[in-house]
Amino acid sequence: MTDEVRVYVEESPGHRHEIVGPTDMGLSLMELMKADGYDIQATCGGMALCGTCHVEVLAGPELPEPSDDELAMLESLPVMTQGSRLSCQIRLNSRIDGLVVRLMPQEA
Repeated sequence: MTDEVRVYVEESPGHRHEIVGPTDMGLSLMELMKADGYDIQATCGGMALCGTCHVEVLAGPELPEPSDDELAMLESLPVMTQGSRLSCQIRLNSRIDGLVVRLMPQEA
């Protein structure tokens, strides 16, 4: 079992940036992306209350179903896709290795 996970952020069609993070610190995907310099506000601090860490899962392993709180927040956003998730609710672990996401634009 590895102690690192690789996640890919699609920055534009055909261009993916690899991020590597530890699986032994209890971090979320949001925290990993912020640490790598992605502009995520995370106003609520990872409590699934603001939607500013909204990503679209494009490929990779199947994730656990979103919680009721996460679904309620996603449904309140102006744009939601079938792959919409809150990155604060995705924990870094070996099961998400190879996940491909795209940051969703924040509507003003």
